Amino acid sequence: MAEETVEESRRRRKRRSRLTIGIVLGSLVVLVAGALVASLLYLNSLSRSYEENVQTFGDEETFPDEADRPEKDEDDESINILLIGSDDHGGSGESEDLPRVPQGGRSDTMMLVHIPADRDSVQVMSIPRDLWVEVPGHGWHKVNAPLALGGISLTVQTLEGLFDARIDHIASVDMLGFIGLVDALGGVDVNSSYPESFTTGEGYTFEPGVQHMDSEQALSFVRHRATFPDGDLQRVRNQQAFIRAVIQESVSPSNLTNPGQVQDMVETFAPHLVVDETLDSSTVASLGWQVRGAVSDIQLFTLPTGDSGRSADGQWIWNQDTQAISEISEALSDGTLQEYVDDNDL
Repeated sequence: MAEETVEESRRRRKRRSRLTIGIVLGSLVVLVAGALVASLLYLNSLSRSYEENVQTFGDEETFPDEADRPEKDEDDESINILLIGSDDHGGSGESEDLPRVPQGGRSDTMMLVHIPADRDSVQVMSIPRDLWVEVPGHGWHKVNAPLALGGISLTVQTLEGLFDARIDHIASVDMLGFIGLVDALGGVDVNSSYPESFTTGEGYTFEPGVQHMDSEQALSFVRHRATFPDGDLQRVRNQQAFIRAVIQESVSPSNLTNPGQVQDMVETFAPHLVVDETLDSSTVASLGWQVRGAVSDIQLFTLPTGDSGRSADGQWIWNQDTQAISEISEALSDGTLQEYVDDNDL
């Protein structure tokens, strides 16, 4: 194989970064977008804008066969939403300016959004992409591999098997939605948890604490990992800080009471959403309304892992913290994920 040029490497990293940021914003699909749509009197107008612009995953199988899925009690009204992004264009060969449908490449970022039955809280759990898991029919791989091995349905099956919890919806959003929304907000105030200043490859320097970022600065902030001792784990923390900032700004009273601003945000964001067919405007608005009291205080945390090491074939991986996964599985089942996060200081 020919050696990769510097320019080819740079373009490959930039392509991956766009999808990383895209899926970070995916949490807004049912939370902020729903809250925005549900908050206004002219719901029909915004619903129409959402329906006309949002895209669905298409004809391919989105969910596994029913026989391969965990059962869910009829009276269980909790909702789990899987947010995934791939590190290429899903094998579509389409222009990079189009929303990216995650089919065909390894997923770059993965989050599980849990909305408990009482709708009093929302938890967003980041899953490290190097987590070592068993992929049905394919043996052991990193958790970002099922998308390439079998598409969205195999990714869902892998995660449902890992946590013994049913996934109700799937969503993704591309980088252009991120840029447009942050610009529509006039920038966001992000709280950097890293204890030292760091400078990204794009030349931006970020200090500990709160700082205002425009879209290009925020993109660089959540992209960077090269100088962090724990690499991708700190990048995940930065992504979570960014999500929190965007959500808090999006649902601030100054935005929600400004019809023109809300209209702009929905119209900016919706064209870059890719969702399963059941996430229509009425579902999004209903969920947004139900969690309106919790959306500004979402709990974001990272799935605990075991130690790092090398797989038998030489890949660098995070081993599972099997006790944490078992406890999270139980918490997802009995509606106590918030208590688990609080008790373990995640």
